[in-house]
Amino acid sequence: MTDTGPRVPDAGGDGDRGGSGDDAAPDDGTVALPCGETVHRSAFDLGMREYECACGERHAVVMDMHPPSRFVPEAVVDVLRETVSVGEDDAFEAFGTPHLMGSVLEEFPDDVTVVDATDDGRVGYAMLWATAFDARTLHEHVVELVVELMEHAVSHARDDAARGDFEEQMLDFDVAEFVERYRRNRDWRDEYDAPA
Repeated sequence: MTDTGPRVPDAGGDGDRGGSGDDAAPDDGTVALPCGETVHRSAFDLGMREYECACGERHAVVMDMHPPSRFVPEAVVDVLRETVSVGEDDAFEAFGTPHLMGSVLEEFPDDVTVVDATDDGRVGYAMLWATAFDARTLHEHVVELVVELMEHAVSHARDDAARGDFEEQMLDFDVAEFVERYRRNRDWRDEYDAPA
């Protein structure tokens, strides 16, 4: 099968910082956050979007079951699922949050801790990403990376008019403003938040 569309990196889930599991210690359930603090993986509950750390910072928290619409509207997610190829050996069959976080991990390898909890049924998530930055900053980074993915996909389009329209729209697109408006329209405190 020939891959003609943009691809995203895998989710980096081997339970270690930055996705490298070369010096993996025996699993005692602890997570080394990007700031250096250590917490048990049970400290992260399913509705959590930020972790208030003992270091004084708030770390963005993302779990595998969080929908990509946490960051961008469902219509954009649908387009990404149609245009972005995932690898044949990818654990996730369709483009989703793990792929977004794989892109963040690739861009900021020292600022993301990846937790693979697939063998720990007590925590309720299979994968978790904790970042050195807060949830709003992560949101902006994800949107920037989605725009890059879309630019790459559009660059392969055979329709010159579609390419031109997209490029024109991107000239007026302000990531910080989009994130502000998107977050205002969502109820981030509600664990039953619905897609926008």
